[in-house]
Amino acid sequence: MVTRSKRLRVWLVYALWIVVCVLLSLPSLSRADVKAGAAKAAVCTTCHGLAGNSMTGEYPSLAGQTSRYLDLQLRDFKAGRRSDPRMSPMAANLTPRDMRDLADYFAAQKPVPTDFKADAVKVEAGRKKSEEILCATCHLVGFSGQNEIPRVAGQQYPYIVKQLQDFRDKKRTNDAGNMTSVSKNLSDEDIENLANYIANLQ
Repeated sequence: MVTRSKRLRVWLVYALWIVVCVLLSLPSLSRADVKAGAAKAAVCTTCHGLAGNSMTGEYPSLAGQTSRYLDLQLRDFKAGRRSDPRMSPMAANLTPRDMRDLADYFAAQKPVPTDFKADAVKVEAGRKKSEEILCATCHLVGFSGQNEIPRVAGQQYPYIVKQLQDFRDKKRTNDAGNMTSVSKNLSDEDIENLANYIANLQ
């Protein structure tokens, strides 16, 4: 006759087996999201380039960007917290799952260096300015980004300039005021130097 303690041990083993199976399945679910994102991202390549590597300064590269930042920006475009005549309509019909799939896909892509030729003097001036205003506190050393803070290393130079100008001039305000506060005293020369430094990073 099976005792109560033996039945309990059997049920515990069975429950543990279920938990292990669920945990082992998680990586495959993540890959499925990336695959779904690849299909959904086909339309994005028109502007953002193959695998999210932009070929023009008018559009940012998305390859290697943090997933949480991409998801946040898509949600902000959809909700109207961030506005762009091209991106706002694109995000309007995206579901939360679409946004996560796209974010996971682009985050998994390998960034390709741009052909931007940085000015060495401006790069050094930009490095010093970035230390002065503590950019690495949020963007990390090397500007690789983290969580909702974007990777900007190696980003398109004209795009970096425009975003810094927009934050300074309060044309972009979907960051809870952090970048507006940091950039409010930046001169056009400061922005040019910072953009040279950041775009030159890989």
